[in-house]
Amino acid sequence: MSETVTRRRKGPLKNRWSAIPSSEDEGGRQGALKRFSAMWSSLRKGKRDRVKDPEPSESPGPAEADNTSRQHRYVSGQYFFEYLVVVSLKKTRDGSSYEPQITYQFPKRDGMVRYQKEEEEKTLKAITLFCFPEGINWAPLTEYHSETFSFVLTEVDGSRRNGYCRRLLPGGKGARPPEAYCIISSLACFGLFSKIFDEVEKRRQISMAMIYPFMQKLREAPFPAPGNTVEIKSFIPESGTEIISLTRPLDSWLEHVNFAKLFSCLTDDEVLLVFAAAVLERRIVFIADELGTLSQVIHAVAALLYPFTWQHTFISIVPEILIDVVMAPTPYLLGVQKRLLDEVTDQSDLLVVDLSEDKTKTFIVSIGDEDSILPPKLQTEIREVLSTRQNKSTVEELNRVVSEAFLQFFVKTVGHYSSYVKYSHAGGQGVFEKRRFYKAIDSKTTRHFVKRFIQTQMFDLFIQEVEQQQPGRQPSGIFHKKILEYQEKKKSDKTKKH
Repeated sequence: MSETVTRRRKGPLKNRWSAIPSSEDEGGRQGALKRFSAMWSSLRKGKRDRVKDPEPSESPGPAEADNTSRQHRYVSGQYFFEYLVVVSLKKTRDGSSYEPQITYQFPKRDGMVRYQKEEEEKTLKAITLFCFPEGINWAPLTEYHSETFSFVLTEVDGSRRNGYCRRLLPGGKGARPPEAYCIISSLACFGLFSKIFDEVEKRRQISMAMIYPFMQKLREAPFPAPGNTVEIKSFIPESGTEIISLTRPLDSWLEHVNFAKLFSCLTDDEVLLVFAAAVLERRIVFIADELGTLSQVIHAVAALLYPFTWQHTFISIVPEILIDVVMAPTPYLLGVQKRLLDEVTDQSDLLVVDLSEDKTKTFIVSIGDEDSILPPKLQTEIREVLSTRQNKSTVEELNRVVSEAFLQFFVKTVGHYSSYVKYSHAGGQGVFEKRRFYKAIDSKTTRHFVKRFIQTQMFDLFIQEVEQQQPGRQPSGIFHKKILEYQEKKKSDKTKKH
């Protein structure tokens, strides 16, 4: 039931669904938390089997498929999603409260062997928990503004599936509890799935039966390449056949991110402080009322770390029953609803960030040194790039400006890493010369920062992958491209001076 945005290190992992308490669980909350503790403990250091340039993956990893051919199709991107479920709030037996239950699933999973069915049941139970993290404290409503948010399910083998959720008030008269629509997919593209939910919600208002043909068409449609569009024909009574266009962003590594929410909740200087804490892998908790705000901001903060990936506990929306995860001594990025703030503020040695509109101060708890972590000159350069963004810029334009600002920070601090990976013989594994690497940095403040940054797991894992690459192999990807551009500019500037 873990959430993560990273490709995890290789290591023995406990069953991540074991934290889900069943209604018959006599241990209740404490029993669930004891089992959950095994899931969010730090993964042991170790080199991963796969060796590739650490470019964000367009497909974070396949779910276990029903058969080999289906798995091949799913991994290759021919399926938009694995399945859709509807989670409804049903009264408990004594009628005193509500509990989330899956009332609809498409497609039905047939032909599974016993262990697959067991894993499926645990997955579905986890989904209900993340769709309604507030627990049982619900009452029927006459008005409810729909909201969209996301989470990530991490499997025992470290592969990940994205959960996209929209909660809304179903059609009907009188007070009624909301219901949640959740799409599980290996594909990370929040904007695209938000548009899909618009179509699902439109059909739900007509009839539940209208959802099935639309989702079937979507399931059969090929997932478009970056910058491309797929069109889906769908029939709606009284409206006729509609053509729905789904366009994938050109910058595919940012398609799960919308920096607009981050910068609407925090100032540029506040974002820099959060980035500073994240880059040193500290414990950070984000506080907000809206689930959508929490999930969008926490994914945006993780994206600022590119080309490095967060290697620790990452839960965009912490279910109430698992709130004790904040007591973990290891690094984490957590999203917590504001009504649970008192459960968080008795902790120390962490950063608690209030994203609420009515906040009195942004940093409720802090260590106090966050403003001195990043080199001052580079902080100023980030601010200057961020100041070039326009108020009315599109999501893609904003993403480009923000990602460029923080990517250049890493280019200037650690972009010379490849010159300090040495190979003893052809075909052998490289060795990173850590001391020579940071000693080569002229700026004292930058060198001080880099000495701390290279102790993090995110940098360690990045270098492990570099060390395992074949000698002479040219790295690919956006980060390497920016490094080459920066080096060429430095050479050009040096030539002009002479």
